[in-house]
Amino acid sequence: MLKQFNHSNYHSICDKLAQSDADLANIIKAHGYPPLWSRPNTFETLVHIILEQQVSLASALSALNKLRGYIQEITPARVLLLTDEEFKACYFSRQKTTYTKYLAEAILTGQINLAELEQLPDDVIRAKLTTLKGIGNWTADVYLMFVLQHADIFPIGDLAAVNALKRVKSLPKETTREELIAIAEQWTPYRTVASMLLWHYYLASPKSSPKERTL
Repeated sequence: MLKQFNHSNYHSICDKLAQSDADLANIIKAHGYPPLWSRPNTFETLVHIILEQQVSLASALSALNKLRGYIQEITPARVLLLTDEEFKACYFSRQKTTYTKYLAEAILTGQINLAELEQLPDDVIRAKLTTLKGIGNWTADVYLMFVLQHADIFPIGDLAAVNALKRVKSLPKETTREELIAIAEQWTPYRTVASMLLWHYYLASPKSSPKERTL
């Protein structure tokens, strides 16, 4: 079973999904292949994902850029030198300031080692990440999908992916979490790539809301 996807197999995985699911095939017909969204395995990336929790992409990126402009390089050591007021000046909420400091300390003390995560299975990575304050399943999903490019993740906590799935499948708004998970299981072992197709559709849809976008 394929664990990861990359530029060499991405389109072929999309094609396999399209062969088994007419709704996904229609997304490719209408909008082409989705971009292969990816991010480096760095402290800065995890800070960025934390910033994206429950806000628009633009807001998160604005805060990240403000922080980068202030300290030049976003590293655990540099972040821990900042005061809460300095974080606030970089558009960080009090909560996300706490999460970022906690993550920085966890990396500096060796509680979490990002390079080591690359060699571990999904469930172990998720367990390690979610022990950290401010990191839940959504953040872990985004990390697994965009940073490590693990091929079989469906982010059930992501509004954009869930709403796109409901639209594509013409599902009622009250469709349950369990029903959505069951539908996504049909795309195993490529649920991440199916999610990329859903996001691609969602971002091309005039109904999309910036606060629901997670890419």
